[in-house]
Amino acid sequence: MEIRALTPLDASAFQTLRLRGLQECPEAFASSYEEEVETPLIEIEKRLLPQRDSVIFGAFQDVTLCALVGLQRERLRKMAHKSFIWGVYVSPEVRGAGIGTQILQHALHYAACVQAIRQVNLGVNTQNTAAVALYKKLGFVEYGLERAYLLLAGVLHDEYQMVCYLKTTG
Repeated sequence: MEIRALTPLDASAFQTLRLRGLQECPEAFASSYEEEVETPLIEIEKRLLPQRDSVIFGAFQDVTLCALVGLQRERLRKMAHKSFIWGVYVSPEVRGAGIGTQILQHALHYAACVQAIRQVNLGVNTQNTAAVALYKKLGFVEYGLERAYLLLAGVLHDEYQMVCYLKTTG
């Protein structure tokens, strides 16, 4: 398996896997399939241009993109010691094989060593027990609960706010 930052050349594979995740697990994402399905490939390519403060990692099994993790540094100067993880998705065919753990560890290492980040935040649906367990295993702790953060098909969903404190090399 290979884990690396995605580039504009990965735009089609990224969009395919992202849309799959939005359809399969709509309660796990703030964005929706309907909002993203019409996004032109050229826009996806722009989002995947290399940037120090924003990166999307992909895990590849053979040549197939099978997992995604977005990492974004906070933009405001006084908050730039923090990044947040978004858009985590592991395709069902490889779940349980440790790929989610590996790609998240890769993102946390990048945050600490390249971005010199001190803390990484994320939000996760409280009903997604597998994801919550994975994040806790990697050192994330809950620091808040947002009730009714998401309304999907008339059902309200709650979200845990979680944080992982990192040791930076700088």
